[in-house]
Amino acid sequence: MITLPLIPIVPIVIGVIALIILLSAFFTVKQQTAAVIERFGKFTSMRHSGLQLKIPVIDRVAGRINLRIQQLDVVVETKTKDDVFVRLKVSVQFQVIRDKVYDAFYRLQNPHDQITSYVFDVVRAEVPKMKLDYVFEKKDDIAIAVKRELNEAMLDYGYDIIKTLVTDIDPDIQVKAAMNRINASEREKVAAEYEAEAERIKIVAKARAEAESKRLQGQGIADQRREIARGLEESVDVLNNVGINSQEASALIVVTQHYDTLQSIGEETNSNLILLPNSPQAGSDMLNNMIASFTASAQIGEQMKKQSSNKNKGSKETDSLE
Repeated sequence: MITLPLIPIVPIVIGVIALIILLSAFFTVKQQTAAVIERFGKFTSMRHSGLQLKIPVIDRVAGRINLRIQQLDVVVETKTKDDVFVRLKVSVQFQVIRDKVYDAFYRLQNPHDQITSYVFDVVRAEVPKMKLDYVFEKKDDIAIAVKRELNEAMLDYGYDIIKTLVTDIDPDIQVKAAMNRINASEREKVAAEYEAEAERIKIVAKARAEAESKRLQGQGIADQRREIARGLEESVDVLNNVGINSQEASALIVVTQHYDTLQSIGEETNSNLILLPNSPQAGSDMLNNMIASFTASAQIGEQMKKQSSNKNKGSKETDSLE
């Protein structure tokens, strides 16, 4: 029987353990991260990004701190000055100060809870001073107040507050519906005012157009009558030149216009105009009436001239006697 030599197990185990211990002495730290090293539970050093070395078994990595800018969203429910409950979402951007990693790691157990508590305190102190409409308008002021308060409180703990933002304001559903109705009513009111103004402008423009039309129409009628009068004057002058006096010439022109009017009416089949009197003797009757009127007016004129001349003579004789 062939026997194999026994392999020493103890040295192998010791070698493996020694290798593991040796490898545990090395560790890496990521970029924008800090590692806290403790020795028997006591802080020893702070290590930053790269390959680092520690004493095996004696030293240990107690924790790692993120040095990048972080964001914490806090939702706060509070009441406004006009007794409206509203939910505000406040986003806090913060960062651990590189020189104060020790304070950030050892002084605060849970920094997120600490920041949340301060945000609640500031928001519930500021918003109840404002009405709901002003909460929307002054949200930047709320964010500034939160940042100021957090900076004063968290700076001692190694945290720098970069920015605070009020990213959402959410009133109750019924309040939002009421606000939408108010907004819609205001817009309808403005629209009605604009429509009324537009209607007023249309009415004024129409009235001005009608006035201008009437003015032009009157001017046209006046020009027409002026031309008719000028034509009648020329006709009378022509008739006077052939031995017809003014009265006879006027009567002749009136009769001629009368028959011209009847002729134009007869040409229009749909005409509803009725000329009174309208008989075969209307022209001659009109002429006789006009001649009689002209004769009577001439006689009255002669008598008035005689009376005025007699008065003038009587006044002259009285003046001479005096």
